Amino acid sequence: MGIFTRFRDIISANMNAMLDKAEDPQKLLKLMIREMEDTLVELKASCAGVMANSNKVRRQLDSAHAKVTSWGEKATLAVSKGRDDLAREALQEKRRYAERTETLENEMLELQGIVDSYQDDIRQLEEKLGTAREKQRVLVERHIRASKKIRAQQDIRRMDGAETLLKFEQFENRIERMEAEAELVNYGRKRAMEQAFDELIVDDEIEDQLKDLKSSLTKRSEGTV
Repeated sequence: MGIFTRFRDIISANMNAMLDKAEDPQKLLKLMIREMEDTLVELKASCAGVMANSNKVRRQLDSAHAKVTSWGEKATLAVSKGRDDLAREALQEKRRYAERTETLENEMLELQGIVDSYQDDIRQLEEKLGTAREKQRVLVERHIRASKKIRAQQDIRRMDGAETLLKFEQFENRIERMEAEAELVNYGRKRAMEQAFDELIVDDEIEDQLKDLKSSLTKRSEGTV
């Protein structure tokens, strides 16, 4: 397939419609991008070749213009010296280079038109390639998000499984036992402390009763005296 045929097929292709119908849009888009890149390389190479020819013709045209000027000056010199024969030959050369100049100018215009056409094709293809790359980026991001969503759903289903729930229940029971054991340890310590304080209170009461008893006996003995 020629470069221009491929270019026309690419530019006229409805990318969205092709992707909608494709079984594997990402794979198709990758192939389309590769085809665009290859075609773009060929277009740029062809354009560079025409531009090189245009530069060559430009140099030939400049040289032809210089020859026209040079032979015109020589014809004037020959006339001034009375050499009409040389003047005629100089004018013939001047006319030959003037015709050459006209041919080269037409060739330059034609080559410039080809270069402009190539550059327009390159611009269109680069725009379509940019669109394709953007679509590829979006598809890749969608694929990544879809993959993550699938993994998340799979994880959720695994979490909802009977085996997983049983493990969570066993783990919860183990924590409850540990909390109960800790509570018992704190309870025993608390009871020991409460008993110690109760004993202190009892000791104070006995001391008070003993003090009252002694005071009563002292009063009795003072009363009998």
